[in-house]
Amino acid sequence: MKTIKYIGLAIFLIGLVIFTASIFTGSFNLTKQEVAEYIETQGYKGDIIKTELEKALVTEEELNIFEFSTRVRNAYEASNNHYDELIKKYDAEKNWDKKGEQYQYKIHGKPHTISYNLAKKAGSGFVKENAVLMWWLTFGLGIVGALLYILPNLILLGAPGIKNDGIYHKSATNRGWIAWLVLVYLVAFYLLLYFMPDYVVNWTFILDPISNSLNGGDASQWFVYGFLYCVIMVVMAVRMYIKYRHNKYQIIRTTSVLFFQIVFAFLIPEIMTSLNMPGYDFKNAFPLDYDFFFEWNIKNLTESGAIGLFILVWGTVLTLIIVPLMVYFFGKRWYCSWVCGCGGLAETLGDPYRQHSDKSLKAWKLERWVIHSVLLISIIMTVVTLYCYFTGAQSFLGINSQWIKDTYSFLIGAWFAGVIGTGFYPIFGNRVWCRFGCPLAAYLGLVQRFKSRFRITTNGGQCISCGNCSTYCEMGIDVRAYAQKGENIIRSSCVGCGICSAVCPRGVLKLENDSMKGRINPTEILLGNDVDLMELVNQK
Repeated sequence: MKTIKYIGLAIFLIGLVIFTASIFTGSFNLTKQEVAEYIETQGYKGDIIKTELEKALVTEEELNIFEFSTRVRNAYEASNNHYDELIKKYDAEKNWDKKGEQYQYKIHGKPHTISYNLAKKAGSGFVKENAVLMWWLTFGLGIVGALLYILPNLILLGAPGIKNDGIYHKSATNRGWIAWLVLVYLVAFYLLLYFMPDYVVNWTFILDPISNSLNGGDASQWFVYGFLYCVIMVVMAVRMYIKYRHNKYQIIRTTSVLFFQIVFAFLIPEIMTSLNMPGYDFKNAFPLDYDFFFEWNIKNLTESGAIGLFILVWGTVLTLIIVPLMVYFFGKRWYCSWVCGCGGLAETLGDPYRQHSDKSLKAWKLERWVIHSVLLISIIMTVVTLYCYFTGAQSFLGINSQWIKDTYSFLIGAWFAGVIGTGFYPIFGNRVWCRFGCPLAAYLGLVQRFKSRFRITTNGGQCISCGNCSTYCEMGIDVRAYAQKGENIIRSSCVGCGICSAVCPRGVLKLENDSMKGRINPTEILLGNDVDLMELVNQK
């Protein structure tokens, strides 16, 4: 069985190497006609950008993607610098008409977006011309290799049960060198995806056939991300099914997050796009969906007819009514552990790293300050955005609408949620984003802490203090401390994943939705039991 695992690992690494190496292949060149068509499509005014792009890209040289991207960026800067100089000149001359004209000639898009769009037109080579074959050499080998590595656990694990022995003796799960390599790769992936998508345009060529079949258009970097997200969750879900096969709750929960990610977050938006509708993830609630109330989104939805208005109403009702109501009955677990895509990736890809969550009091205090600060900032940003949208103003109470949106998108949406939130799984645990950054988790947690029927009940008399529950709590809760006292666990951060209950060898922990007893004071309950016991003894 170990031989099969090693063969699977080798196949997986070959697929990963080919996938990574594909970035460096192919050539990128454009003709004057293709440059002119792009300029016309984008509606750019002025001749400078056209001249600069033609000079940089219309060449007989074989440009790789890095050379191509650098030339596009240089053309972008040269064009805008030219108009900036003219703007300064006309500003000094107080020639306002000419100054305004030059503003129209400037390119206001991001250079990497322009480079990516041009690279999609300019690319050629083995990857683009053999997309199906490349899919099998990358995704195909990766999937087959990973499954060969995972499936032998069915035999190696023996009898049903969770075998957690040795996690701190393996480099992959004890913050060793393998974990650090995984971190570096994940961080590099997110940096490229968010900030340099033109460098990974070859990845989009691999998925162009699948994208065209779903939405009628070529794949973007976000399609690559969504597809890869689903593939990773499916493969790692197989591992979850094997590891937790004795626990029905974990099987159903894993199936649920798979369904909502693949169907709601990936397939439905793609199909809607193919039908000329706004692609929308109907399970994504504000403020996790922080740009839901941005001007461009509201405008896009209101101009999309009945479906757009329905999405706008649905998103509002989901946030203000459905979310708190569901949390009251089921706790935040209904979303964070059963529906959310971020939670789904954390529970599948991140499961091997859940033991790394910091359980210290210092971490808990930091968690509360940071996550509620993010929630507050997201609310302020939304208020400013809506005020400026309805009034036509540029700022509110001195806060510029565009500035706060750009800042939040960059620092929270990209860096915190993506680069840190997922990239740092192997070192900080699998719920870094959910625990410290997600504004929706903060909102759900406030409701759960003060107005929810959900709790994890404990039986302190059976606790043997093995510490499994605390070790594997991904949210940094010292579950054992509650269990030893027989105290119910009612914490705003608890996502109700149920792993603490699953790894308990004595059945001490139980997830419940029960409001009949109200907020139980465990000390009084235990004392009451002792008194009753003494009365029985005295009677005898």
